[in-house]
Amino acid sequence: MSADPITPLAETLVTDREQWLDGPPHELFKRMRGECPVHWTSKISEYPEEAGFWSVTTADDVHAVSRDWETFSSATGFTLLTSAIMPLELMQAMFIGMDPPKHDRLKALFQRGFTPRRIAEHEPAIREITRGVLDRLEGRDTCDLVSDVAQPVVARVIGSFMGTAPEDDAIWARLMNQTLGAGDPDMNPEGIQTVMERDVPEIFRRCQALIEARRAEPTDDLMSILVHAEIDGERLEEHEIVMGFFLLVAAGNDSTKATFCSGMRALMEDDAQMRQVLADPALIPGTVEEALRMFPAFAHFRRTATRDVELNGARIKEGDKVAMWYVSSNRDETRYENPDVFDVTRNPEHQAFGAGGRHFCLGTALARLELRILFEETLARFPEIALDGRPVYAESPFINQLKTLPVRLRA
Repeated sequence: MSADPITPLAETLVTDREQWLDGPPHELFKRMRGECPVHWTSKISEYPEEAGFWSVTTADDVHAVSRDWETFSSATGFTLLTSAIMPLELMQAMFIGMDPPKHDRLKALFQRGFTPRRIAEHEPAIREITRGVLDRLEGRDTCDLVSDVAQPVVARVIGSFMGTAPEDDAIWARLMNQTLGAGDPDMNPEGIQTVMERDVPEIFRRCQALIEARRAEPTDDLMSILVHAEIDGERLEEHEIVMGFFLLVAAGNDSTKATFCSGMRALMEDDAQMRQVLADPALIPGTVEEALRMFPAFAHFRRTATRDVELNGARIKEGDKVAMWYVSSNRDETRYENPDVFDVTRNPEHQAFGAGGRHFCLGTALARLELRILFEETLARFPEIALDGRPVYAESPFINQLKTLPVRLRA
């Protein structure tokens, strides 16, 4: 939905639901980049007890905030602009909710599971998982690309890394979707209060069972690494293991699914681009990068100012919330020609995995590999795939994803 041009930017509430009914409000962000690149939203209508926040919209400013962790801290509130869904003390148990030096020590531990060699070794398994999911569509003429293809593939891939059982994939996917998509009435019909009352306790219960199993019998999966790891001679506390597990499973479930489905939609809506990729599969890695640029899985991440600071003319005060809008910075006109056009030959740099600094996504290699395989296998199996109804976005200013993408598999 485009911004109402009559509403002054000073009165515009960026995260209000009506802005996000059909995906990110790109026209609004374009206007902000040109007129007010660091913008103040005075309130969050759905969470009236929450303070307002700053929106950082240009690529240069997002890069500057990302790299200055001493001024823009993750440890006092990251990602979500509200603590109503998950309290701060739980978010601080994830390394993404920490600042150095603890962040660096804990992230280094997780990186053991995401080395380039370990990721490359998983390519045959990821391809087998993807082909197995596509095999289930045999004999069908239509499907939903979100729920029938992307979700089961990404759930099994991250499950295989973490050491969860295949029969639990749907359970973990449900828990992650309901938590991250808490405000969407379809993804979480009972409302955001159920996240802390029901979903987080279930996540802890299931994780505790996994922790006890790995303590009794170590394996080579990431959960076992977390359970037996030591940092400065100390083992991780149980809530740190649980929240570390949550971070990886949530990101693994949402990010690749979101970008793949939006990228496939872009190809299906542009016959020339689709024909180009089908004729030359060597374009698929570039297609992946363009999909990451145009459709980053998370619309924003948040920081909190640790001191008064000026950024691009805006006077940010200590304690203010600062949102880095990747859905805006990845379409910055100063960086990209025709930024709203999906171009498989562009092969751009982008900020889909963050914009540098300590919190750059450790799963980039895995995400790129999964996306490449998903595009390759889906297009090879169904070269005539086409839209078969209206795609529907999740109603969220945080997760940037389609919740339905109906397709026809054959002409």
